[in-house]
Amino acid sequence: MTVTSLKATESYVRDRETVIALTQKLVRIDSVFRENDPNGNEEEMANTVAQYLRDIGIETHVEEVVPGRPNVIGIIDSGKPGKTLLFEGHTDVVTEGNREAWTYDPFGAEIIDGRMYGRGTNDTKGNLACMITACQSLLLDQEEFTGKIILCIPCDEEGLMLGIKDFIKKGWADGVDGAIICEPQENNVCIAQRGAIRLKVDIFGKMAHGAISWSGINPNWRMARFIVELEKLEKEEQTRLGRDPMLNWPSITPTILRAPVKGDAQINVIPDHCMTTLDIRTVPAQDHDELLGKIEGIIKRLQADDPDFKAELTVLDNRPATATAKEQPVVQAIYEAVAEVTEKEPIYNGVPGATDGTFLHVHGVPIVTVGAGDREIPHQIDEYVDIEELAETTAIYRLAALKFLAGDA
Repeated sequence: MTVTSLKATESYVRDRETVIALTQKLVRIDSVFRENDPNGNEEEMANTVAQYLRDIGIETHVEEVVPGRPNVIGIIDSGKPGKTLLFEGHTDVVTEGNREAWTYDPFGAEIIDGRMYGRGTNDTKGNLACMITACQSLLLDQEEFTGKIILCIPCDEEGLMLGIKDFIKKGWADGVDGAIICEPQENNVCIAQRGAIRLKVDIFGKMAHGAISWSGINPNWRMARFIVELEKLEKEEQTRLGRDPMLNWPSITPTILRAPVKGDAQINVIPDHCMTTLDIRTVPAQDHDELLGKIEGIIKRLQADDPDFKAELTVLDNRPATATAKEQPVVQAIYEAVAEVTEKEPIYNGVPGATDGTFLHVHGVPIVTVGAGDREIPHQIDEYVDIEELAETTAIYRLAALKFLAGDA
């Protein structure tokens, strides 16, 4: 079937309108996790999605992970023996930041010149709508397939990924033969992901008057030396490993830098405590334990040179890089679906960040990441997705499911 005839079909036209409307519905729900706001969570979003799934005839489960933050699980069982395919798309979005900086309402889902604007249009409510619409389309058209489809719709992907961890812990991922991770990748077939290590580093000193610096111990000087050494380590790792063809460069990025950690900052006061967080992204060739050992080695060297260098390193999260073979059936199903829907040679690529798929991979599930949306747009002001790409992605997910579940082999 050519792309022209595919887009002329009743199913494609129907699904296009459905996915647009559903994306707008979901984007208009503020599902940013706001730690100090009792309503700042995914609960309304999850309940809306759960009701939608029930309304279209999908067996639906809602499981609270932590208060106000539920997972939604949908099950479509063909009643015939076969493989299990999992679609995954999260309910949370990152903060909109300064609303005044947005051209459009970040939760308005306005459509302007073929693009829908708003937080989550790209990452990843648009793709969540695509996977739901694709399954709805299979049911409406009474398509024949074997095995079953699981819709995994977790909370907290943008944080410590509590949702997917809970999903796996409760056994939902057991027996899954392949997973499609629905994230904005311009419909590239992404078979690799960078790993992630999140660290907190605390350096302690002694509070004193800024004019009498010799009476204190300034943790900021120690932190500065540490960060300079981290930059050297990043360059050493990049030189040692080179540029990964799908994942680009490994990186070590200081993000939050705070001193004092508690209490008010004052220009004439040496703080007693300085803290930084590190967002470290790795490639498959890196060993996380080895890399952590190198960072600990930096601290030991600095301590050997300075008896007042007191530091603590805390691992907040540790997610390995992933790689999936092109020969995996779930990869082949997506590759063929992208080729047929777009009538273009699919592009193999890698995900620059980690996804919920990381933990499915660790659990032994082959994963492939694909979805609508510019890869550079997530988390930006005026986030958007192209309407036609939503329609194409819905068709890709639909066709890939049929290909993957075509038989029990």
